[in-house]
Amino acid sequence: RPRSHTVTTTSSSFTADLSASSSTLAYDKEFLRTVPGLLMVTEIVLGLLVWTLIAGTEYFLYLGFGWVMFVAVFYWVLTIFFLIIYMTMTYTGIPQVPWTTVGLCFNGSAFVLYLIAAIVDASSVTKDLDNHNYNSWAASSFFAFVVTSCYAGNTYFSFISWRSRTLQ
Repeated sequence: RPRSHTVTTTSSSFTADLSASSSTLAYDKEFLRTVPGLLMVTEIVLGLLVWTLIAGTEYFLYLGFGWVMFVAVFYWVLTIFFLIIYMTMTYTGIPQVPWTTVGLCFNGSAFVLYLIAAIVDASSVTKDLDNHNYNSWAASSFFAFVVTSCYAGNTYFSFISWRSRTLQ
């Protein structure tokens, strides 16, 4: 028995007008005037001090300083990333991401891991290891505790924001 073949075709013409793109990158210059914004800048500046003070020594000979370097560099890069996201207001263009929860998890984990790293840093600093590197290690330990307190403050503000379910 012969089969009948019916083919249906549809065509669509889609032309994108790329010149009429309305996606502009916003800039929130007021963010740096808020307490969380100031804390982020402080975290970046002092976090840079933490890892450069250690990187200028023979830290790789001592296991504790390797951990401090990892935490300091990891959270330094992520903090710069989040500062760019907040400054450019990228979070408004991606509403599927729960930014208040992400901010709380980021700052909370940074606080906990930086606290551990600061304790390890402080407990690893002794004059017996190497007199030449003592001052750099002691300074990095001090700044690690200051950065830890900054992340604690940002964790508090992130918690308040998460609790109220509004973006900062």
